[in-house]
Parts: sequence; structure tokens; C-alpha cells
Amino acid sequence: MSQSAPRLAMRGIVKEFGPVRALDHAELEVAPREIHGLLGGNGAGKTTLMNVLYGLYRADAGSIAIDGTEVSIASPKDAIDAGVGMVHQSFLQIDSYTVTENIVLGTKLPGPAWRLDLSDPREQVAELSSRFGLHVDPDAIVEDLPVGVRQRVEILKALYRGVGTLILDEPTTNLTPGEVDELFGSMRTMVDEGLSVILITHKIRETMAACDRMTVMRDGQRIATVRREETDAEALAGIMVGRDLDDGVPEAAVIATGVVEDVEDVAEVVESAEPLRPDPVDSGAVRVEGLRVRNDHGVEAVRGLSLSMGRGEILGVAGVAGNGQVEFAEAIAGVRQPETGHVWIRGTDLVGRPTREWLAAKVAYVPEDRDGDGVLPTMTVAENLVLGSQRSSDIRRAGLIDWKEARQKAAEAIATYSIRANGPNALAGDLSGGNIQRVILARAFAHEPSLLILHNPTRGLDLRSTQFVYEQVHAATAAGCSVLLLSEDLDELVALSDRLVTIYNGEFVGEWARGAVDQVAVGQSMAGVGVER
Repeated sequence: MSQSAPRLAMRGIVKEFGPVRALDHAELEVAPREIHGLLGGNGAGKTTLMNVLYGLYRADAGSIAIDGTEVSIASPKDAIDAGVGMVHQSFLQIDSYTVTENIVLGTKLPGPAWRLDLSDPREQVAELSSRFGLHVDPDAIVEDLPVGVRQRVEILKALYRGVGTLILDEPTTNLTPGEVDELFGSMRTMVDEGLSVILITHKIRETMAACDRMTVMRDGQRIATVRREETDAEALAGIMVGRDLDDGVPEAAVIATGVVEDVEDVAEVVESAEPLRPDPVDSGAVRVEGLRVRNDHGVEAVRGLSLSMGRGEILGVAGVAGNGQVEFAEAIAGVRQPETGHVWIRGTDLVGRPTREWLAAKVAYVPEDRDGDGVLPTMTVAENLVLGSQRSSDIRRAGLIDWKEARQKAAEAIATYSIRANGPNALAGDLSGGNIQRVILARAFAHEPSLLILHNPTRGLDLRSTQFVYEQVHAATAAGCSVLLLSEDLDELVALSDRLVTIYNGEFVGEWARGAVDQVAVGQSMAGVGVER
């Protein structure tokens, strides 16, 4: 700990969202002129804590002090006035404005209000850009810039406002390796000039390269704060995943259902739901070769992935969010066009073929973003359940959809999947998140798929619903369906999967057979420990 007073001290921060306690008396102390890493898995509370600091959330309890003075932060304006800036993963920019216009937006400009003169702000932007190595043309139109440069604009926006503490939320997710190095160089320059930087991240290797100290959060609490020179990547990985690397004894881990508390409980639910099923056969039933996929920002997110799956096999994919899982799932579901590669389903390469051929091959997908990608909110439950099977002969009469039949099938699905909806004509957008998930699952399983891609399928479901999903998964595999299960719940993956692979930075970096999974090794692999850049 630095001998001087801390730049930032957050004490006893509590934040609840209904019955969920996202922050449980969380603590954070950041020294002056320090790059401080804030680590933790998904749901650990790190971004929520920083949203409290930046005024996007109001804490239910606790205190915040900056340079020894307690402050009240109720809005981002309060945070900026207190010298705190934040760069989010999603940029808040107006595409048609120039870099300078975006940076000065919302600030008081020099000169009379009736005459817009950006000459002085433009010079300030150019000077800040040069001083901190954040190279950007002040006159460039933002929509013409690549994602790495747009991020620099957001950082310059905070620096222009004179902040003393800068929060960067997962800033390397969409950057190339060269851009990551440049960003870390700029962060060190900021610290040399008197700023403190908080780096929210899950990438241990980058943390060890950039940060002076690191605070690890888990379940909304601060678990440990360590100096870089007093720890190593393996020790940090153990703290993050809740494992003691000395004896390998796992701590209780709360999984996505919120009611299962450790791997034994998950295994019990799986065992009670699992019918007898044959071992996987026909190892090449699903084959993926050389898949390369770019994300929405044009950055390569999947880097030459290949896999083979048998009929009836459950292949689990473990990884921290943001390592290419979404792009990988979308590419093998036919939702996203890969740059290169092949996806063979039962001997047919479907890459580049129209959606109807993917559906005809019985590929079903339960996406991670159920609200944005899983349903059409302005359509009814019945209409959403029909999606993908609208050409099926069971619901068509004389070439048209028989809506009476479709609504009858929807009513059956509502009963079978315990969907809390006011009948088949209820709008999907009026349902809770858990019930939307049930609609998506009902639609996927109804297709009798040959390949079923599940991304966090039990998130937001209660224990009974989770058990029902497991039963449906095992019924599908017993019928020969290959299941690709992507989940952020390691216990669920271990309990369900015939094989488990880890994904890091768009590549598979580890593989384990059922019954031979070392959760410590998996946790390290997920965090990139031992992975060559």
C-alpha cells in the first residue's frame, strides 16, 4: 500500500437489485499514480462497483472518498466534477460528428454562445492526443474510425474534462495486440502525469503486464488486493475462480440458477434428470474446420477453430465472456458469416448457404442475448414459437400457416415449459427474462435438432426449470443430437459435458474428457495462464 493517502477509497458498498445483492460491502482502495487492476469473473461485481463510482447506480450503503474527502456521487456529472471519468465497453458517440465535437459535447465552450468556435478545443484535443500517445485526427468523422481509435476518443473525452481517476471497462476486448500495447503505454504515461487508472478486466496476463496492484472480486465482495511483484498469474487465477491452488479444495460456487451452491448439487440435478443414453457415435457427425470470424467491430474474434462432435455428444465450451464465444456460436448456427472455414452437419458444408438450409439441416440455436437475439418482442408467444418452422407441414394448410394449429401447439409448449404468459397471444416483450428463455428453449427443442447450440441455457431459471432443461438436453442426445454447450458456469459444464474445451482469445487452449476435469487447470486455462500470445 502506498504511504500517501489513497486517491480513492470505497468502503462498505452495498447495491441490491430486487432480491439480488450485486455488491456485498465491497471495498476498493486506489493509490495516486497507480494502475489498479479490478479482476473477477462474470457477475463478480466489478463493473457494478465502478458504475456506483461513476454515478450510474446509487449505492444502498457505503461511502466514497476521493483524496481524503468523502463525496456524494449521484450522477456521472457528480463523478466528473469529483475527478472521475469512465470509458465503457459501448462507446457514447455521435457518429456524424468529428472527434473534437464528440469530445467537447456537454462542456462549456469558449466565446459567445451564438458563435461556435472549436479552434481552442481542437488544439487542446491535439495536445492531449500527442502527450498521451492517443493518436487521433481531431477533425476526423467518428463513424469513419476503427474501434481502437474510437476508444481513444472516449479516453480523450475524459482527459479533456480534467479527471484524476480514469476507469477503463474491459478496454482490450476489441483491440488488436498492437493496439493493446499502445493503450498500456498511454496508461503508463497518464500515471506518470499524476492520474490513477482503474482497469476492469478478466485477462490475468494483461493485468500482470500493466497493473501495479490488483483487487480481485467475487460474489460482490473484495476477496484480495495484491501487488504485482508479490503474486503471479497462477495465484491470481486461483483467487478468481475460488480455488485454493495449494490443496485444490473448491469453495462453494453460486451458479446461474442462484439456488445451486456447489458442483455436487449440480451433479445431483444432472443425475436425476439424465436418462440412460448411449455413448456418442459417429465422431464426425458435426465437423468445424479452420473457422475464422470477425466481431461487429471488424476485429478477428475466432481464430481458426476446429472441432469434431459425435451423435449424442455434449461438448462443453468454458471461457470468460468476450473471448469469441458469441461469434463462434453464431457462425456454426448460420447466423454470422465466417471469413473462412467450414461447418459440416451430417456431411453437408453449410457455410455460405441460406438460412433455410441450416434450418432444414436441423440446426437449433439458443443465443446468449435472449432479449436482443432470441425473440421478436412485438410478436406473440405463438408467433415466436413458429419462427424457424414456418415452412413445416405440421402447421401449414394450403400453403399458409394454420394459426389455430400454431396457437394450439403454443399452448402445449406454455404448459410443458411452465411459461408464465397470458396465453399464446401474449406479447413476448411483456414476459420476464426467465420466461423469454423458456420460449426460446421450447422453440429449439421442438425442432428435433441434429445440432443444438446452447449459450448459457439455464441463466435466470429456477431449479425445477433447470432440471427440466437438463432432461430435454439428455432426451435430445439420446435421440442422436449433438449438443454444443457454451456456459459461464463451470460446475454446469463439468456435470453435463462428455468433453470440455476452454476458449481464450478466440482459440481452443485446453481439452478434458468427462471424469478427468481438473477445475483448477480449467480456471487457469480460461484466464489464459500459460497461453502463448
